[in-house]
Formats: sequence, structure tokens, C-alpha cells
Amino acid sequence: MNLDRAVFAFAGVMTLLSIALTHFVSPWFVLFTAFIGLNLLQSAFTGFCPAAIIFKKLGLSSGCAFR
Repeated sequence: MNLDRAVFAFAGVMTLLSIALTHFVSPWFVLFTAFIGLNLLQSAFTGFCPAAIIFKKLGLSSGCAFR
């Protein structure tokens, strides 16, 4: 698995988790979903992604999107 796929998988898991928390725990967890969406949007324009930095430090090889 390369860095790009790990970031996309992590974002997908976090989105699904936030939807489940919104449904089962509190409607305020929708803010977590919004945070994930905003982070994905800003990383598309800036190339800066905190998750990519962490995964890179864990030793995943770079892909095309995040270097």
C-alpha cells in the first residue's frame, strides 16, 4: 500500500466513523464529518495533509498525490 491509498482509506474510515457517531451518539459529531471534508478540500489545493505526514513517517512509500 502506498501513501495515497493509505490517506484515502483513512479518510474513508474516518468519514464512516463520524457518520456512525452522528447517528448513534450525538448529532454534534456532524462537525467531525465537516472537519474531514474541509481537510480533504484544503489538501487538494495545498498538497498539505497531516495524515500523509504521519503515514510517511511510518514508512509508507510515496504515491502521486502526496510526496
